[in-house]
Amino acid sequence: MEDITIKKGNALFYEEGIPTGIFHIVSGRAKKFKKGFSNQVQIFYIYTPGDFLGYHALLGEERYQDSCEALDDVELKFISKDNFLKLLQDLPSLKDAFIKNMSHEFGVLANTIAVLAQKDQNTRLAIYLLIFENRFKAMIPDYKGIDLTREDLANCIGTSRESLGRSLKQFKDDGLISIKKRCIFIIDKAAFYKLLNLEWVE
Repeated sequence: MEDITIKKGNALFYEEGIPTGIFHIVSGRAKKFKKGFSNQVQIFYIYTPGDFLGYHALLGEERYQDSCEALDDVELKFISKDNFLKLLQDLPSLKDAFIKNMSHEFGVLANTIAVLAQKDQNTRLAIYLLIFENRFKAMIPDYKGIDLTREDLANCIGTSRESLGRSLKQFKDDGLISIKKRCIFIIDKAAFYKLLNLEWVE
């Protein structure tokens, strides 16, 4: 594996690009997104340390169908296409693991589409804040809140920055969250679960 550093804001790969290998995140985060016809960005996934990415296009023998950009300075391990395909051939258990991971990401994508289509904005925001808190706490050693730009968070839930700002203010005024600079902290998780019609077990 080759060690690579991608600076914040730079791309790991572009939509329609030709894949040359896969990436494994050691530290930092990256966003997987796609631009629509009006250049509206929809973020589908936030990668955190431990995640593999870029292998869908390799296994499908096609160009990248989306783009991926570093949210922080990202430390990566890069495995070339030839080495990756040889590993899959030599280690059936590894191939099974990637198939399982693809199935998981497909499920995440299907759920994302359902949430964006069927839920109102405050519900979508509550769902994503719970998801991000869970993932970031588990995978980022120095977790300091849900640290995303307002533009990225808006692009996750499919709204504008202005509309997102109104929802965040409402959550803050209702005592559900606190905000320090751009970092968001959930302070009343039970209220979030009530909003989502779920039972909260502490």
